[in-house]
Amino acid sequence: MPSGPTQTVVMIDHVVITTLDGGTGPFRIAATRRGIAAAEWQPDADAFVDALRTRLHAPVVPLDDASARDPAADVLRRAIPVMEALLRGERLDPDGVEADLSDRPMWDRTVLSEVRRVRWGDTASYGDIARRIGAPRAARAVGGALGRNPVSLLIPCHRIIAGDGTLGGYGGTGWIDRDRQRSRKEALLLREGITVRRRDG
Repeated sequence: MPSGPTQTVVMIDHVVITTLDGGTGPFRIAATRRGIAAAEWQPDADAFVDALRTRLHAPVVPLDDASARDPAADVLRRAIPVMEALLRGERLDPDGVEADLSDRPMWDRTVLSEVRRVRWGDTASYGDIARRIGAPRAARAVGGALGRNPVSLLIPCHRIIAGDGTLGGYGGTGWIDRDRQRSRKEALLLREGITVRRRDG
């Protein structure tokens, strides 16, 4: 059984950011030279930047201000068309886009790596993920790791549902309330042809 998350110390020189049309609001993305470090619906640009600085302890540079040879900007530019396709609801699994989870606890990285294997149109339960990573009694801890997922859509936490076949939760303590988070999860699943009921009560 995992203990609580332990922060990993990683040196990151800077982060490059941009904003895409997320349909239901701005979708903000951040990249390091290693991959996409953050991707989320977030209407408040300052809050996104502040959270990145707190989490990664690195300067944040808008994509338009980045050098043409900036490795982080190159990662971001290559990811943009894939993320735009995901936001449009196109059927694809973004295997070619790397996620930079190097600052995340090992438990979170293990869980999120397994979640990334859940393909378009499929679902798995929190317990399924726990069993697949060799921690069959850690379904609740899996849910905690999913709530801390910093790269929405790239790692498809919306495909992870409760063991009884109901929707389960979606997202951590974000800027929208729990009901709207679940509505977003429902919408993401529905466009993949998956209908999942909410638990009563």
